[in-house]
Amino acid sequence: MIGVASGSFFVPAVEPVGVGTALSHGMERTWGVITGSLNGLGSIISGAISTCNLNGPVGIAQTSSAMAQQGFERLVLFIAVLSPAVGLLNLFPIPILDGGHLVFHAYEAVRGRPPSDRVLNALMATGLTIMLGFMVFALGNDLFCP
Repeated sequence: MIGVASGSFFVPAVEPVGVGTALSHGMERTWGVITGSLNGLGSIISGAISTCNLNGPVGIAQTSSAMAQQGFERLVLFIAVLSPAVGLLNLFPIPILDGGHLVFHAYEAVRGRPPSDRVLNALMATGLTIMLGFMVFALGNDLFCP
């Protein structure tokens, strides 16, 4: 799966650590999830791994259920891996996502004015179409991939 796995990303600490150490480990593991997600996405795009490795809401719910059955700690660790992966997706420069809005703000900073309403609406409609297509694709993977 793209950056979403149990076991190797998080090994629960068995002794208390200081705040600095905890922040350092948290940032390292978050960076690992982000790079793993990007590498996995790149592998799917290049064809190195199957697109069936991409899960949608049904697959995420099934994995969440499996983690919850293994215990509360596993569920929390799964959520800790899922959150930065979803946050990364939200920062992609696709209109309608936060990353797209950042691109519009950068455009406004450079040009001194926002894009016209006509252009903005067309780009937002395109971004919505891309995201809906992506969601249908992921849901199709959930339903039809083994």
